[in-house]
Amino acid sequence: MTKTQNILSRITAGFVAILVGFTSSVALIYQMVINLGGDAALVSSWLLILGLSLGVLSIALSLFYKIPILIAWSTPGAALLITSSQGFSLEQATGAFIVSAALIFVCGITGIFEKLMHHIPYQLANAMLAGVLVNFGIDVFNLMSQQTFIIIMMITTYIIAKVLTPRFTMLIVLIVGVYFSWQYQLINLNNFEWQFSTFHYIQPEFDIAASMSIALPLFIVTMASQNLPGIAVLQAHEYPPPISSTLNITGFTNMLIAPFGGYAINLAAISAAICMNKDVDNDKSKRYWATVCAGVFYILMGLASASLIDLFKALPNALIMSLAGIALFSTIATSLKKSLEKPALSEAAIITFLVTASDLVLWQIGSALWGIIAGCITLLIQNLLIKREIKTKVKKTQINKLS
Repeated sequence: MTKTQNILSRITAGFVAILVGFTSSVALIYQMVINLGGDAALVSSWLLILGLSLGVLSIALSLFYKIPILIAWSTPGAALLITSSQGFSLEQATGAFIVSAALIFVCGITGIFEKLMHHIPYQLANAMLAGVLVNFGIDVFNLMSQQTFIIIMMITTYIIAKVLTPRFTMLIVLIVGVYFSWQYQLINLNNFEWQFSTFHYIQPEFDIAASMSIALPLFIVTMASQNLPGIAVLQAHEYPPPISSTLNITGFTNMLIAPFGGYAINLAAISAAICMNKDVDNDKSKRYWATVCAGVFYILMGLASASLIDLFKALPNALIMSLAGIALFSTIATSLKKSLEKPALSEAAIITFLVTASDLVLWQIGSALWGIIAGCITLLIQNLLIKREIKTKVKKTQINKLS
């Protein structure tokens, strides 16, 4: 494999990761800002600060640790804020963003979250990751009813390219998807116009009610539904995640950018997985260059966010969602395989997978955390029963010896 081919495959992975991350959640951020009393100009400002900060952090952390670390905004956090922020002003919400970021920073400083992660078997972490990603794979086939021919062509291209040129599989799939979408006149660029975004500062206002209604739920959701799967992605691909230091950096940065629209940032999970499989680079020690490329695309996205909102609206949703699912096929397969490789943990792993893949939401906490909890409880019960069984057998043996 030539150096040029390596560079191209890394750039492709980085681009697809940002494409998927941006298009899958930009609508949520838009709605959240509007609900808080903002407008389209404020949305572009928020995307500007998020793009710049995520890009710089992804590049810096990846280069420093030499592992593919991708930072993202909190998609479930944005969904949560659409409802939880109602009745509060933009200034109060900004204050709550800072409080949430401070709590994440404290988790990093104390090392509590890292200590907790060390007690979770990697099989359960892989099962949770598979549960998080599996619905993206399933959606590829669910979307066939919308754009049957285009998605069939994308899947067919994936299967062929995976054998003939695995390093460029997703680039070829993207080109094929865009080409047929254009041929079917599903891409409309008539109203597209390039323009740059500008910063808008919001004076934070700290309010107890806002902290309880916005900051605390946002903190829990970001840690459970984003940072936890993000760590699992790294562990699943055999990278040692710098948990505490990453939480320190993202939490502190989040506090600084909150007045400009940085509502919540964290480790990426779904988009990060796209940058970590062997198609990016056979040498796993070099795959961090894919997240460095993704960081560059983040920065470009932020600078041109006002225009990109219109550009991505022009692309068919079926194309973007199918691209995401196809890009994650390999990661889903690998995660499932690793989660079930130890028979003694198979029941706990499958329960973790099923709960995570479900739509379970309790107390505004998503299924990712409940999946891990369910798996750990299963494992705990099994271990207690096994120990009890062993003690019973030992006692019977001793009694038999005495008799």
